[in-house]
Amino acid sequence: MRTGMHLDRDHCVRAVRSKDARFDGWFYTAVLTTRIYCRPSCPVVPPKPENMTFHPSAAACQQAGFRACKRCRPDTSPGSPEWNRRADLVARAMRLIADGVVDRDGVPGLAARLGYSTRQVERQLVAELGAGPLALARAQRAQTARLLIETTPLPMAEIAFAAGFASVRAFNDTVREVFALSPSALRARVPASGAGTPGTLTLRLPFRAPLHPSNLFGHLAATAVPGVEEWRDGAYRRTLRLPYGHGIVALAPRPDHIACRLTLSDLRDLTVAISRCRRLLDLDADPVAVDDRLRADPLLAPLVERAPGRRVPRTVDEAEFAVRAVLGQQVSTAAARTHAARLVTAHGEPLDDPEGGLTHLFPPPGALAAVDPGTLAVPRTRRTTFTTLVRRLADGELHLGVDADWARTRARLLALPGIGPWTADVIAMRVLGDPDAFLPTDLGIRRAAGTLGLPSTPAALTARAESWRPWRAYAVQYLWATDSHPINLLPA
Repeated sequence: MRTGMHLDRDHCVRAVRSKDARFDGWFYTAVLTTRIYCRPSCPVVPPKPENMTFHPSAAACQQAGFRACKRCRPDTSPGSPEWNRRADLVARAMRLIADGVVDRDGVPGLAARLGYSTRQVERQLVAELGAGPLALARAQRAQTARLLIETTPLPMAEIAFAAGFASVRAFNDTVREVFALSPSALRARVPASGAGTPGTLTLRLPFRAPLHPSNLFGHLAATAVPGVEEWRDGAYRRTLRLPYGHGIVALAPRPDHIACRLTLSDLRDLTVAISRCRRLLDLDADPVAVDDRLRADPLLAPLVERAPGRRVPRTVDEAEFAVRAVLGQQVSTAAARTHAARLVTAHGEPLDDPEGGLTHLFPPPGALAAVDPGTLAVPRTRRTTFTTLVRRLADGELHLGVDADWARTRARLLALPGIGPWTADVIAMRVLGDPDAFLPTDLGIRRAAGTLGLPSTPAALTARAESWRPWRAYAVQYLWATDSHPINLLPA
């Protein structure tokens, strides 16, 4: 793995000289002579090695007094894959910071979610990333501010508060310090565009190549819950429940980015919405590391060579996916969609969608806890599973957020009536983001294994999959690709 890669100076210098975009987001290059920091793939002529220093985060560069490069825009690099493949304190803290917890609840709120003291959280973040939670959140606010400055006609005062700054002065000072331009000068660099729809932004979400879009968008489209999700005009669209309001997002694959169109009822939710969309599509993954490990198995290698860069489709709403996983136990995809759509119609929050057919937000656990189990058209045992799950989620006894401990949460899921290893591991893969979650009992996986000559019994397949660690969730995507799983059904 590439943990602490910024400490390997020779490796970093080689990556910068070759302008290797695979390392964007893994580390940042700060140039001592210009006081500018860049991504490794910056198109300018590389500086002399003796003038380079390397940092693990944009925040660390900013704290050391470096400004963001205006050519390569290092603040728009894909995020580090480290935070999605690890479940330790630092990784959980980074996922929470990306989800806006520091801006909403401060460092004490971050520490409380993690179950550590503020001093412990600060010490570990500084040790690994060269910056504490406030500096990391400030760097994120700066990136959000630049997005709003460049993509909206909003007044600067509105942008300041939407980006999470406590004052216009703090906003102005941060933008000047990070980008070496005033907010108005930053806006002047971008060609003027039409006013657009109020609250709607068009963005480009970067990713590390390669990316094979069919397993992402095919799965999301095939399992879409009517009213909450849809495939329309070449894009996956869905509603979003966010901390300050709601939103609608449209995501469409492009050769070198994901086109993202966001409509938000409150622009303060921009950072969180982007973070959740990136997580949904697994855009911060390191496909080269994943595929290299899986390609080492000669029976998986042909699948990887045929369509490299598969991602694990995840979720924007952890509780929603868990509920849908229970409703989908032992039924077809169509039946699972029907069950979920009935809940949405009866208990979801209505919203308007002038551009499509979205009608509701998926109901939160509190609303679902009040559902009469007798109204659910599922077997009695599954009603018990459903009601137990939503009550545990509603009262906080079961937590499925980005900061959840993977092993402890999986154990708590297995302790619930009616949740076995398959459901727990699907939730671990899609909700918790565990890249090593595995489904050896899944019928599609077993059929695919048999076709490829892999062991098809769960115990033997699990033993064979030891060599795929820590990327077994990605192996699941490649194995599903050989079967008639909904993940392959990308609409025309």
